[in-house]
Amino acid sequence: MDLIDFTEEKIKFGKNIVKLRKRIKSSEYKNRSISQQELSDKSDYFSKKNLGDIERGDGNPTFETILALANILEVHPKELFDF
Repeated sequence: MDLIDFTEEKIKFGKNIVKLRKRIKSSEYKNRSISQQELSDKSDYFSKKNLGDIERGDGNPTFETILALANILEVHPKELFDF
């Protein structure tokens, strides 16, 4: 059985979250994608710091956070793992 490089997988996951976040338009800034702060303000399940950690591959999101991210990004949870 192959070993899983968890660090690399978390980095890929984080990059995918960034890609999905950038598809959403900012309500605060014209012609920009939604910021980490704006996104975290829409949810009670994660903070800007927590989101930044996840996007950098430093975080280890809980199942609840993953579901909240999928909900706020308006995607099915499995799409978060399509990287």
